[in-house]
Amino acid sequence: MNWTSPADLKQQLDKYWRRGDILRARLDGDALFPVTLRLRKPSARDLTERFADVADWVRTLREGAKDRKGFGYTVHWRQRRHRVQGANDLPDVITVDTEDDALRWLGHRDDAARFTRLAERTLATFPALRDWLRQRPLRALEHAPHWDDLLAVLAWFQAHPRPGVYLRELDIPGIHTKFIETHRGLLAELLDAVLPAGAIDTGATGVRSFNRRYGLRDKPVLIRLRMLDERLAVQGLTDLTLPVEQLARLDVGADTVFITENEINGLAFPAFPNALVIFGLGYRVEALRRLPWLADKRLYYWGDIDTHGFAILNRFRRAFPHARSLLMDQATLEAHRPVWGQEAADKRFTGILDQLNEDEAALFQALRDDRRAPALRLEQEHIAQRWLLDALAHLDDLYER
Repeated sequence: MNWTSPADLKQQLDKYWRRGDILRARLDGDALFPVTLRLRKPSARDLTERFADVADWVRTLREGAKDRKGFGYTVHWRQRRHRVQGANDLPDVITVDTEDDALRWLGHRDDAARFTRLAERTLATFPALRDWLRQRPLRALEHAPHWDDLLAVLAWFQAHPRPGVYLRELDIPGIHTKFIETHRGLLAELLDAVLPAGAIDTGATGVRSFNRRYGLRDKPVLIRLRMLDERLAVQGLTDLTLPVEQLARLDVGADTVFITENEINGLAFPAFPNALVIFGLGYRVEALRRLPWLADKRLYYWGDIDTHGFAILNRFRRAFPHARSLLMDQATLEAHRPVWGQEAADKRFTGILDQLNEDEAALFQALRDDRRAPALRLEQEHIAQRWLLDALAHLDDLYER
């Protein structure tokens, strides 16, 4: 039988809860009920051929109805006459008449009352959160056990917009900074609603940019570099790690800068006249845009020959359009076939890269589309040192291309 059962009716009503409709109507003071539920009924042919089954179906619906249980759905009956079975009252329409009927049936009376208390406390202090509560009532309810702590954090940021301190320096009574770190995603949604536009850096998006978005200090980005020419040493030091803000003020006078992702490649990079190598940044390569002295250097980026290697190159070239790639070409890939590897299939970059030259774009597309091998990658540390030395010997030719 495919006729509607009490379980089917409850499942229909539960959608109103899971979409937040019931709590939203409660918040707005709107009349959501009565609600009419869909009812699949026996046909006239069923009355003739399956009368006993129809009678069982009617009995099941009657026993689960509000008339018997005191809450839940109401059956609206209609008399149907049949030439064989005579006159019979059959379910015609099913409604849930009140919010209380719905909440008792679904088992959410306490949840609804908890949401109402939460909303009243919230709107008394932050009326700007009404729209958020309307859109995300179940998310608010999910966090009800620590909602007052969340409101305390909002109040602190409202009183101290863009505080310019580290997260651990926040002095909010009863609130540990770990709590803020754990709930950054939710707090970002709420802070966006309650803070003035001038207190939000809209260019900083995502959980990892929480500090920058709301004016907290971030752990400084550290950049490691090696001087590849002893003449560039800083008081005898050739291997330095500095915050990017300090490195921005340190132009050692090199005319060539190599950027490579792999740490060992950076450490093993051979000597080169009037040059230095920066390494270990990965996708943080964009931090280099904060080094103004890079603008007039000869720049070479050396990354893995895989989808992410080209994505990082693309990101670097957005900041420095004149940068060239190094050992990220078809010839290098073919020469190292014995050490080919694979990217994690579910973590490959498949987006659009608009800063690659023609040869780079062709190789990226071949990798992305698995034209040579599934999820092919050549990690930069697997490239032979003699291959690097040869490339460096012909670097002027590469830069002129």
